Amino acid sequence: MNKTTIEQSTATGPEGGNVVRITAPGRLHLGFLDLSGTLGRRFGSLGITLDRPSTIVRMRRAAALTATGPDAGRALLAAEKAAQRFGIDKAVEITVEAALPPHSGLGSGTQLGLAVATGLCLLNGLALSPREVGAALGRGARSSIGIGAFTEGGVILDGGKKRGSDAPPPILSRLPFPENWRLLLAYDHSHQGLSGSEESAAMENLPPFADTLAGHMARLAVMVALPALAEADVDYFAAAVGEMQRLLGEHYASAQGGRYTSSSVAEVMDWLEARGLRGLGQSSWGPTGFAVLGSSEEAEQVLSEVRDRFGDRPALAFDCVRGSNAGARIEWLACVEQC
Repeated sequence: MNKTTIEQSTATGPEGGNVVRITAPGRLHLGFLDLSGTLGRRFGSLGITLDRPSTIVRMRRAAALTATGPDAGRALLAAEKAAQRFGIDKAVEITVEAALPPHSGLGSGTQLGLAVATGLCLLNGLALSPREVGAALGRGARSSIGIGAFTEGGVILDGGKKRGSDAPPPILSRLPFPENWRLLLAYDHSHQGLSGSEESAAMENLPPFADTLAGHMARLAVMVALPALAEADVDYFAAAVGEMQRLLGEHYASAQGGRYTSSSVAEVMDWLEARGLRGLGQSSWGPTGFAVLGSSEEAEQVLSEVRDRFGDRPALAFDCVRGSNAGARIEWLACVEQC
């Protein structure tokens, strides 16, 4: 297990490195457990850290704050906010080497924000935990899955937002994702999930979430999914995740136009379900869909078949990935002026 902590006390790393490079993992958000919050805590989340795709940022001190690369605008905003909140120098050069696709259900905003703010803290010799950084950036407003993925990876369960608190939800459980399991990801590059004010409005206008439904969701997560994960029982884990996703998809249908926000991804998921696969769903508001698979051999076979079946859809893309049992990777690099 690799737990990410921000412990550097100087503006250079080991052996005098003056450039910090941070690789922050994407994640799947498998859904909320209790959208009503009648017991005093709302939401509660289950999620899986991914070995790819990732956000990668490289940062060093500079004469002024600049950013280049994909999602550079959001990187600048994260640096501005972190500098203001922590009272530190924002004069850094940010190079976004890779970014998670925005508003795709993979946690792009949280991972980019945490990576940039963490790098800025390190270059200013400031020691803060990812949770403290996330709270300062306003990340973890509903879920701590992204913070948990950045901190130590694995499969994460958080306990939901306490009524009246602005703090990110506490992480209750972190279990490793089995090495031999795989995740099939289905992307729709022509579509984006809800975000910002549209997401907030959609959340507030969802139909009532019955206490009986919340109880069933909690039992599926705590009494089926997590024990199955601990015992590496992919059939029970996939069945629990698939049932949670079915129930949530029906609950969100009025806001996203069906169980899936992308009609193309919905067609892929329906085709996989007709083949007998379980553990199907959509991460967050999508459009990324996923399937939980028990081995690399099964995953490669399904990946080949789905590419053959939907290869004529230019907006669709597929990948077979592992879960990641490590948090963000922080590297110090020695670099000359022209690096």
